[in-house]
Amino acid sequence: MSIKAVIGKNFGDEGKGLATDYLAMLSQMSGRSCIVVRHNGGAQAGHTVEASGKRFVFREISSGTFRGADTLWAPTFMPDLYKLSNEIEELSSIGVKPSKILSVPDCPLTYIDDILINMSLETRRGKDRHGSCGMGIDEAKRRSLLQEYRITPGDIFSEGFEGFYKKLIRIRSEYLPERLKALDLDPSQMGEYGELITDKNVLFNYALQMCRNSSFITLEDESVIRDYGDVIFEGAQGLVLDEENKAFAPNLTSSRTGLTNPDAMLSRLGIEEECEALYVTRTYVTKHGAGKFPYEEIFLKEGRAFFDGTNVQNEWQGSIRSAPHGNPDEFNEYILKDSKDYGFKPSVLFTHVDETDGRVLTKDGEYTVGEWIEKINKDGIYNRFLVSGSHFAEDIKVFDGV
Repeated sequence: MSIKAVIGKNFGDEGKGLATDYLAMLSQMSGRSCIVVRHNGGAQAGHTVEASGKRFVFREISSGTFRGADTLWAPTFMPDLYKLSNEIEELSSIGVKPSKILSVPDCPLTYIDDILINMSLETRRGKDRHGSCGMGIDEAKRRSLLQEYRITPGDIFSEGFEGFYKKLIRIRSEYLPERLKALDLDPSQMGEYGELITDKNVLFNYALQMCRNSSFITLEDESVIRDYGDVIFEGAQGLVLDEENKAFAPNLTSSRTGLTNPDAMLSRLGIEEECEALYVTRTYVTKHGAGKFPYEEIFLKEGRAFFDGTNVQNEWQGSIRSAPHGNPDEFNEYILKDSKDYGFKPSVLFTHVDETDGRVLTKDGEYTVGEWIEKINKDGIYNRFLVSGSHFAEDIKVFDGV
């Protein structure tokens, strides 16, 4: 069994979809079975893959889908079943049928009230928004800590629509009032969000669609990964946004963005194979959302900006921002801590090399990829380096010093 983890090195939007597609492509070319494990975040992910004249932004389905890889929702993934059919329909519209979508029975699901609370909070914060995508991930996680209010795919399969809907009604009647009170949110003062969060028809329709969409998934224990030749853990967001990284609070994501979840799953299964962590970074840094962003002022002063076709301006995150990397120690900081804690062999994939003429942009100047590798790899800490100068996995090369 070959095990690899794709991790965003920075604030997200580094090219994790491209990296996952590349690894799945290698599996496909070798004739090995492949499963991609989605283990953090949920429907707020936006991983872009381009292949064979097709372009798609994957959210809950894995970015290895174009290569025939199956998807597994891990216990720490927080899917929104309501939205799954939209993603499947969009895939079908470009002539792609998803491979198997497997889910552990107990992964926590988000639902409409989580989303409405999230949107209400962000709207109230105004210019002090946290940069949330408005997908309800943090609310779902908080609610799911209380076992009696946690909802899962297993609930749907075991209880059917009637039992599942009754559980949502109970959550709305018991949990929701206390949560709104704690947040000082009054439905009568929440405008459209308040109307929706008190509408029984909205809850009924959301529950019904969730149950219908459960037909797209198959329940499996996480040990199913043992049946595959290649396992790829596809991370979401970036290392700096990890919920434990208090240096950037409160502008964080409500999940562990590094190797915490993959390592925990492998430990539970007693799998001890050598693993590689592929940390993905652009030749510069991006951030889509509010909060502290080191060295952004350098690009602002220079008037330097980059176009991004996926992370377009939106109500919740605004426009995507860009900045140069820090010094070599700053570049290595989060990677070394993450890989050292869990014993994965770290590698780096540099993406968007074409946008910077093959150079890495830093606060101290521009360097060729080779020059930058010499600076960050003085102690031989990295396993290997890869470079990407296009949107296509076929163009990714192992850096050989040329």
